[in-house]
Amino acid sequence: MKYAGIVLRNTRNGMASVDYAPVFDALLAGGVLTDEIVLLAYDAPSRLSAALLRLSTECDGVFLVCAPVLLSAARDAVRAACEQSFTEEYLLETEDCLFAVLPEGARGGEIVRTEVVPRVDRRRRHTYARVVLRTCTAPREAVRAAMKKAEEAGGGKLLLHANEEYGCARIEVIYDQDTPKMTADEVVRILASELKDYLYAMEDVTLAERLVAALKLHRLHVSTAESFTAGGVGREIVRVPGASAVFFEGINAYDNKAKHERLNVNEFTLMSKGAVSDETAYEMAAGLLQGGHCNLAIATTGIAGPDADGTGKPVGLCFLAVGTKERVRVFRFQLSGDRETVTRTAINYALFLAYKEIS
Repeated sequence: MKYAGIVLRNTRNGMASVDYAPVFDALLAGGVLTDEIVLLAYDAPSRLSAALLRLSTECDGVFLVCAPVLLSAARDAVRAACEQSFTEEYLLETEDCLFAVLPEGARGGEIVRTEVVPRVDRRRRHTYARVVLRTCTAPREAVRAAMKKAEEAGGGKLLLHANEEYGCARIEVIYDQDTPKMTADEVVRILASELKDYLYAMEDVTLAERLVAALKLHRLHVSTAESFTAGGVGREIVRVPGASAVFFEGINAYDNKAKHERLNVNEFTLMSKGAVSDETAYEMAAGLLQGGHCNLAIATTGIAGPDADGTGKPVGLCFLAVGTKERVRVFRFQLSGDRETVTRTAINYALFLAYKEIS
């Protein structure tokens, strides 16, 4: 079966983009692979009509994505193309084709999961299952190599899909009821084995959710000391419901005086090694642990950019410390990208290292 998408842009705002990724990711997660995606402007009705007429004869499903303000116009175009009226808010089904007119973003993705995929499954009489693996700090080359090996083992019977953002990868294995369970299990086993050093979950959960669950399991409390991640590590943790049971405190110590007075970082360390150093990260984490109120400490220090700190150290350099009262370990990373990318990647790395420390 063949499926296609149409992304409808609002050309009155030439700078606006359509957040269509959540919609097509949700389709893919449901085993609905779009063979073609067409980008059109809403003020070119003849081109939209021609695309709808062509795709409706070639495809079993056509999914149109646009900003909410354009939903009414998009429905009118679909209605005119197939000469039928919508009996549901987002779906119009003919004998030969299923049309869906969807809002962009997370809302569109949710409609795909709850309404579109079940309808597609009913039309094709197939159901699909998926397994999600979540990794962090894995080099892209390692993920690609693992997926290639898994795809070869699957023999074309499964669909593998990966998204990577800020150092974390989300890998989906999608298969239908005709796929031998032994084949699906082998594909998942290969991915888990090849990426074992970077794997933190074989379910669709976030790093922070995984860390909070581990802290609760081991009855531990965590504190954070952040010097360049702007409280982001602590913020991700406390977003998880129930995190108050395991989160003691978060300290944003940007100034060297704050590092010394709040975390007991040695003034000689700051003068001789600098704020962005292995030694400073270590002493920040140790300072949290010395307070006696936490069992796990996370500390971050680095240069997010856009400018360096005048010490000759490059933008993107960071030191992440995680530790318990038994030991504190410091990890050095040279991250690339703009300020937001460096910061958010460092936040994910810190959460991952903390999870690995206690799991």
